[in-house]
Amino acid sequence: MSKKNHDSDVAFISALAELLRENDLTELEVMREYGEDDSLNVRVSRQTQMVAAPAPVAVAAPAVAAAPAAAPAAAAAPATSDDDPASHPGAVTSPMVGTIYLAPEPGAAAFAVVGQTVAEGDTLLIVEAMKTMNHIPAPKSGTIKRILVGDGDTVEYGAPLAIIE
Repeated sequence: MSKKNHDSDVAFISALAELLRENDLTELEVMREYGEDDSLNVRVSRQTQMVAAPAPVAVAAPAVAAAPAAAPAAAAAPATSDDDPASHPGAVTSPMVGTIYLAPEPGAAAFAVVGQTVAEGDTLLIVEAMKTMNHIPAPKSGTIKRILVGDGDTVEYGAPLAIIE
């Protein structure tokens, strides 16, 4: 920690914790320079309840396993695609962690809507990461079958965003 006791450090750390909570982040690290030999390194992190995510997969697995006994295996295959959009061949996944925006600005029309035909390279949505707006292009031409995120949602790396067929 720094050599001097900076009263503003406590307020700064509190503000970082609030920023972490408000933006649903799991970790934030900052280095604050006061002078040549005087700095403050802060790392604020929190645990998330990601444990709930595996539960639906574990519950869905027995249902899929039981389906072949009651129906042909071909009937069970589409259910797997619906249960896990990331495994769909037309899934568009997030290349980064960030906040989703479906339109270029508040009140504007969305970049893409369900049923719309898009060309390869068309912007589908924006992922904001570290105050940078990253346009997410369509990886292929096709029709948007599903949009799996909402405006303002936070996403992790690899999270499915949309389905294009």
